[in-house]
Amino acid sequence: MQHGGAGRETDCFEVDLCGECSTAEPEVAEGSCDRKDKGMQITTRVFGEITIDDEKIIHFPSGIIGFPDLQDFALIHDEEKGTDTIHWLQSLQEPAFAMPVMDPLIVRPDYNPEVDDELLNNIGELQPDELLVMVTVTVPKDIKKMTVNLKGPIVINAAQRLATQVIVEGDEYVVKFPIYDILNANKEKAGE
Repeated sequence: MQHGGAGRETDCFEVDLCGECSTAEPEVAEGSCDRKDKGMQITTRVFGEITIDDEKIIHFPSGIIGFPDLQDFALIHDEEKGTDTIHWLQSLQEPAFAMPVMDPLIVRPDYNPEVDDELLNNIGELQPDELLVMVTVTVPKDIKKMTVNLKGPIVINAAQRLATQVIVEGDEYVVKFPIYDILNANKEKAGE
């Protein structure tokens, strides 16, 4: 499965958090959503109150693994934190639910799992330049044990804003791939 990879533009559906994107209307209770003319306003656990434009919503027809009822998400990048590595997949049905995700090519440049086309049927016809693959990030208390799940990538059809999470067959990719040292090495290379 070839995908856009690191550096692929996700502006077509990614929400950047900045002063002009966030609003502050105290009537919205913690962990709630409210529809507005310009999109959906939600109060999240991670980002506080934000507005998601309708054209930035990514729909998972089958939900995500373990959460089949959560089907609408936004991919959020926190510009103020100054990192382009970690993004957040923010649920719109359950505002308290947000998963850190990242491009697997940042930590595994040869990442190219084979996925049965049948598993991707529900997200439309995929064009390589409109395909985005993300993996979930686990950050335990000991940050040095941070991992990504290369076995269960999230495949996004950016053109249609449809996505699915799949399980990769075989032993080449693992559920807990350590990334702390790789991210530090990447940071050092960038600082050179």
